[in-house]
Amino acid sequence: MELVRQPIYLLLLSSSGAFIVFLAAVPYFGLGEDPKLVKDMALAVTLLSGLLGAVLCASSSVAQEIRMGTALTVLAKPVGRGAFLLGKYAGLAGTLTLLTASNLVAGLLASWMAFDAYGDTDVQALGMYFGAGIGAYAVAGFLNFFLRRVFVADAVVAWLVGTTGAAGWMTLGTEKQLAFGEMATADWRLLPAVVLILFALWMIAALALACSTRLDTIPTLAVCLAFFGLGLVSDYLFGRPAQGGAWWAQVLYDMTPNWQQLYLAEALEDKGRIPWGYVGRAAGYAGTVVVAALSCALVLFEDRELG
Repeated sequence: MELVRQPIYLLLLSSSGAFIVFLAAVPYFGLGEDPKLVKDMALAVTLLSGLLGAVLCASSSVAQEIRMGTALTVLAKPVGRGAFLLGKYAGLAGTLTLLTASNLVAGLLASWMAFDAYGDTDVQALGMYFGAGIGAYAVAGFLNFFLRRVFVADAVVAWLVGTTGAAGWMTLGTEKQLAFGEMATADWRLLPAVVLILFALWMIAALALACSTRLDTIPTLAVCLAFFGLGLVSDYLFGRPAQGGAWWAQVLYDMTPNWQQLYLAEALEDKGRIPWGYVGRAAGYAGTVVVAALSCALVLFEDRELG
């Protein structure tokens, strides 16, 4: 609940979802590849917004509380440091799940809008989604003014409910005839791809939480971005020497999370699908990395001076 009340979280939630839907309203002149471009960019926005959300929320949840002294107040009660840190991670993972779910809804609607590369912009779907978003802000403002409720938390809940309802109404309850006689459908192949991105965000969140026990927001962001960039090129830096028999490269390759295994936008090309069996194996991989990162976080936080 603390993270949901952060204004930066509401900004990320609403701006990323609105931008994903907006991507489906822009003509790309991609020689028939417009739907693929929309889905690729929707997955990229989901990953980048989640990366920023993980780092910023982790810093505000731990580093800011240490700096302001509220962490010391909580730990002065019969609450262990391990329970405190694990509770923070559980809340962080929950907020990232909500953010990713909102972007998934926007991505499904965008895939429905961009199903036909030669069709016109779906103004009705665009108006429904943005109207639901504006209505969410209006409801939150009304409740804040008359009932003194927290604006950001109510806006987050109203945004999730309103945009999900609008997207569901358009993709499931509305039929759209396309230029060549086809009926528009949402691309549900995005679901396992977004679940894999969520696993990556949980891993980044655990790393960000470990960094925030010792560092402030900007250094935490720098470390996470550096670690993320290293994981993107780990196949080139460590994978090739490891195949050549270099033991040091094999150790570094095993220790560095390989984000390429969790961002599989190219697997959706040519009507390809991501098997759910692969998603299950990726869950075990992500769980191992999360446990390792949280173990490091507990060690770093155990002797952290809070006064």
